[in-house]
Amino acid sequence: MKAVTQLGLQDNPLITGLWQVADLERGGKTLDRQSAATQLEAYVNGGFTCFDMADHYGSAELIAATARQNLLQQNHSAYPALKLYTKWCPQPHQHSFADVHRGISERLERLGMDSLDLLQLHWWSFEHPGYIDVMDHLMTLKQQGLIKHIGLTNFDTDHLAVLLSCGHEILTNQVCLSVLDRRGLSDMSDLCRAHDIGLLAYGTLAGGFLSERWLDKPEPDQISDWSKMKYHRFIKTVGGWQSFQELMRTLSGIAVKHGVSVSNVASRWVLQQESVAGVIIGARLTEQEHRNSNREILTLTLDDDDMSLISAQAETLGEIPGDCGSEYRRPPFLTASGDLSDHLDALPPVFKKEAINENQTRWRISSASEFEPICGYSRAVRIGNRILVSGTTATHGTERVIGEQDIRAQTVYILDKIIAAVTSLGGSQEDIVRTRIYLTHHPDWEVVSRVHGRFFGSLRPANTLIEVSHLIGPYAVEIEAEAILE
Repeated sequence: MKAVTQLGLQDNPLITGLWQVADLERGGKTLDRQSAATQLEAYVNGGFTCFDMADHYGSAELIAATARQNLLQQNHSAYPALKLYTKWCPQPHQHSFADVHRGISERLERLGMDSLDLLQLHWWSFEHPGYIDVMDHLMTLKQQGLIKHIGLTNFDTDHLAVLLSCGHEILTNQVCLSVLDRRGLSDMSDLCRAHDIGLLAYGTLAGGFLSERWLDKPEPDQISDWSKMKYHRFIKTVGGWQSFQELMRTLSGIAVKHGVSVSNVASRWVLQQESVAGVIIGARLTEQEHRNSNREILTLTLDDDDMSLISAQAETLGEIPGDCGSEYRRPPFLTASGDLSDHLDALPPVFKKEAINENQTRWRISSASEFEPICGYSRAVRIGNRILVSGTTATHGTERVIGEQDIRAQTVYILDKIIAAVTSLGGSQEDIVRTRIYLTHHPDWEVVSRVHGRFFGSLRPANTLIEVSHLIGPYAVEIEAEAILE
């Protein structure tokens, strides 16, 4: 797997995660940068040379930069192996080249680097297609040498497919993955293997719940740690505390067999998944260190019986809803911050609506196509509580076709655009009551229908599939929709 070699994970695929810096610095507190950097240097001395951080992890980037500079000044033998991975999490309106260049320049400045080892993109709402433009610009900055490798964080499989259809070079996708959360082990893993993309797995210890500390213990009634709150929601969602304890006893039995900890077994199970390039384990700098215990993961190998036992027990649990990253974009919002509805509702609409008549009972939106005024149509029209969305194709901007050779990507992009049209006119995805799909090649019906099902499986609007001999332009599929607001 190229991610392993290009990110320096051959000898040690354990990545030290610095997300807890943000937690330690809550309330305006700031860690002493030099003391925290010394802790990072201790990880490097112990053979842990890869670190994961983000633009919103407090002063993590600054701490990493200080440690990097210290190691450089010491002419430390491990300095060449040091890898600093970071993330950029822009708002949807930040998708111009100037916006992207500014965001990446800030990462470079904070890290004190000329070129980022790995820049990972997080995108809040796929209804906003600016993530495609951002990736275009990141590719340009990569060609200019400001970025060595580009990755994603919390992208689902469908939207990873969209980016791949655009020709973007993606090395990794960072997703939540554990024996409690196995969303990344099906369609996501299949797509990653097909394109040699490595998964960087976080949440493998479920915020510390997958450890002896919680074996045969009562369920906590109060949790103050933000990470544990998130994974406690996961435990409730997949079956509750009793089912979790049954899983823990299975892990414990295997841990005893190998003379290691439950946490080691849980992490190793993830690491032995074929599509996983590395496992991210968090560090609470200046408070707790688990380097010696974590090192045991490197010498542990779970045999076929171990893997089968764990997988069989895990499969008795329920599933986390949706695909990778869905918890950040749609209910039930199983995140550290809980319900993100307010944040998502605050994002600007994709399209600007305009009134058609003076009493504002009719509204319309346009998608900037040059043909809308020429041909006399709108992307969507709202009349009272009814929204009608025109036949929609995978046109990005005015001319670019998304997924020209990939009908799955085309369908994903179209449905995002339809939902964006409905929400821009005051509706929601849940208000859609009818869709009509036009296909040029009938064997594609199942691919398109499965994407449709992932978008609307719980809503089940009325739907019609129609095969046509040809669609205008280089399109394999076109979809129209209707929504009724209650």
